[in-house]
Amino acid sequence: MSGDLVIQIGQEALMIVIIVAAPMLGLGLTVGLMVSVFQATTSIQEQTLAFIPKIIAVFVAILVFGPWMLRIMVEFFTGIFVNLPARIG
Repeated sequence: MSGDLVIQIGQEALMIVIIVAAPMLGLGLTVGLMVSVFQATTSIQEQTLAFIPKIIAVFVAILVFGPWMLRIMVEFFTGIFVNLPARIG
């Protein structure tokens, strides 16, 4: 197993992490922005107000995108383990 192969597998793994985390992070960012705009317009200065909607949004994103995220990760790891003997040799 060469160093180039390890770097390639690491790059693929990082891309999978970014792709899988993007829906949750994007939805959390959007909800956080909406709560911040709401707080600014109503002059509510409660710092903990943003946490509950973000947690709920990320949980909903996990429920909605969970099967897709699991399929992406299973395909990646299956590809790693199926091609491992060919890559080692």
